[in-house]
Amino acid sequence: MRDPEQKHVISKRIPRGNNNNNNNVQKQFSVEETTEHKSVGNRRQGRRRGKGKPLMLEDSTVKISSDDKRLMFHRRPGFGQLGTKCVVKANHFLADLADMELTQYSVLVIPEVNSTKLNKTIMTQLIKVYRNTDLGMKLPVYDGRRALYTAGRLPFISKQFTVAIEDDIEWIGITKQREFTVSIEFVAHASMSQLRELLSGKQVDTPSEALKLVDLVLKELTAQRMWITIMERLLPEYKTNPDGIITKHWYGTIYTRLKKEHPHLPCLQVGNQKKVNYMPMEACKIVEGQRRTKGLNNKQITSLLKFSCQRPKEQEKEILQTMHQNGYKDDPYAKEFGITIDETPTSIDARVLPAPWLKYNDSGKQKEVLPQMGQWNMKDKKVINGSVINYWACINFSRTVTDSAAQSDLKRICETDLGLISQCCLTKYVLKISKQYLSNVSLKINVKMGGRNTVLLDALRWKVPLVSDIPTIIFGADVTHPESGEDSNPSIAAVVASQDWPEVTKYAGLVSAQPHRQELIQDLYKTWQDPQRGKVNGGMIRELLLSFEKATGKKPLRIIFYRDGVSDGQFYQVLLYELDAIRKACASLEPNYQPPVTFIVVQKRHHTRLFPSNHNDRKSTDKSGNILPGTVVDTKICHPVEFDFYLCSHAGIQGTSRPAHYHVLWDENNFSADEIQSLTNNLCYTYARCTRSVSVVPPAYYAHLAAYRARFYMEPEVQHDNGSAHSMCMVKGAGVRPLPALKEKVKNVMFYC
Repeated sequence: MRDPEQKHVISKRIPRGNNNNNNNVQKQFSVEETTEHKSVGNRRQGRRRGKGKPLMLEDSTVKISSDDKRLMFHRRPGFGQLGTKCVVKANHFLADLADMELTQYSVLVIPEVNSTKLNKTIMTQLIKVYRNTDLGMKLPVYDGRRALYTAGRLPFISKQFTVAIEDDIEWIGITKQREFTVSIEFVAHASMSQLRELLSGKQVDTPSEALKLVDLVLKELTAQRMWITIMERLLPEYKTNPDGIITKHWYGTIYTRLKKEHPHLPCLQVGNQKKVNYMPMEACKIVEGQRRTKGLNNKQITSLLKFSCQRPKEQEKEILQTMHQNGYKDDPYAKEFGITIDETPTSIDARVLPAPWLKYNDSGKQKEVLPQMGQWNMKDKKVINGSVINYWACINFSRTVTDSAAQSDLKRICETDLGLISQCCLTKYVLKISKQYLSNVSLKINVKMGGRNTVLLDALRWKVPLVSDIPTIIFGADVTHPESGEDSNPSIAAVVASQDWPEVTKYAGLVSAQPHRQELIQDLYKTWQDPQRGKVNGGMIRELLLSFEKATGKKPLRIIFYRDGVSDGQFYQVLLYELDAIRKACASLEPNYQPPVTFIVVQKRHHTRLFPSNHNDRKSTDKSGNILPGTVVDTKICHPVEFDFYLCSHAGIQGTSRPAHYHVLWDENNFSADEIQSLTNNLCYTYARCTRSVSVVPPAYYAHLAAYRARFYMEPEVQHDNGSAHSMCMVKGAGVRPLPALKEKVKNVMFYC
């Protein structure tokens, strides 16, 4: 049951939402973010069989809006009780919002400005000039587009202002003044009532305006403090000349001299594609510390991880220093809007879930093992199901090609042309001859050939809740997108599904190319017309359901779907589209075949970090100083209404562990909090490639690996005269060329491991 005295903390990531009955709203923020800058009517009432028609779209190609409210996310069924209770700290900080009148205004800038940065510069100048007069001493916040907010009302309903901005064209020493007309008009009173209702536990629509307002207020002063110059364009001559340099003088003397001294150097293109400026590179200086948006090589990644890797104690200390430096107590914008930030990290009641017993082969000395601190080893153990390898060969490419080139070509040829299983080993690791490395390679080879390394002991004893009772299939799905700068390459979708029951350890995988940056998985279910057979049903879900039935002799009567890589803003689109695809895939097998579905989003790209309450207490930390593996949090920093939780299922190795965030968007199987949290944690101990629990539930992890592998299947990039490149998987126009099909011998085993 919910503690009636519990003070709730709301994360900025919440896309929906409103508060308790007192005059203060308490809201949480992640330091990394602030410093940068009904139950559904068709829900099944029972656990085994459901009533009511499942949600299905008549046309799966219909355009789906993020504001579509035809379905509501699953409500939290209660809080978990399983595990050893403990207290952890989070990098979330309580915020009190005063109960004051807030007003929203619309902003129109003429001539029209497309730059948010320039719009904010114009508004800053307007506030500087008119705050003490026309604005009635108000200090507004502006989103850089059309919305402006104030604490209280401005002295007018609508008004126009003239604002002059000076553009310094630094490299030629010219100052140009531009005038803008800014119209500000009253729109509505911004209400905090939805936010209060959300925090009190009511299911309400997203309090987007309230959350947006608080976000703008807290970012405003921070953004001003962190302003840095990206490029230094001034020449030494210009720095020492207070009168500046006119255009004629620049081209007549300085640039002429530079051309003679450095005739072989090209110019740099600055600005954007619409307004191209060329500057001599010898006159430019690149400021250190800029963020690189393109991919890094292995050496750069290693260096970055080493630099950014901080132990939990050091990272918490740095976060507290950042909070102190932000000075929210003295922030004029926070004061204006009545926001008070507590500078003490939020303490949260957590629980450490027990590790599951694992089963190995009875012929080994140790038949069962209970992992300690999220890890174990293979000493005195044998894999529970060893695969048989009748034919094998070893090829050494180390003297002829690079490791990466050999691996890419080999995987593509073996898995899409020959139907062979392969295992690549990097030269640097082979030469070390480490027993641990050879053991891990053996584990990978075994599962690739159809074996099992270990299974949950409870699974063999038919004791896993809502898995062991009826045939259950567990899916994992992910979409990987091209790196920044690759504007034409396709995105790759991958879906894996368990092929054994009740063990749920083997996962077959399928991959598919889809349009660039498309997050919705297009090929979950599809139909096409065949000249002889007519309408044909297909898609990844349908194929994996059929392979499950072929492998187990049973049709799945329950579906658990872990979906990776979905941001909060995409929850509605992904759930509506992909749940509908699952429904249609099931219906294509048998008219009334609709097994209950639980749809869970897995997120790793978030800013939440959990720290031990006492860094010196060795009983509450692992060897790296992180919280214990199995630590779960489902209160305070989680959604007050919806069903989500943070789970740190792994032991830290270096740096500060990042818990995975699981959000149960749809649940027709009626999982309790303990059941889904325990299942997720236990599955993390079944990852095939190592003898450690992993940070993300294995089905989602495997889907990510399969999607990454599929990049090898794309035809080589074609280089153009202008230096750009594109993949041959992208066909002219909007179409995407399908990836080469996996061979039958490959796709039913864990080839991606």
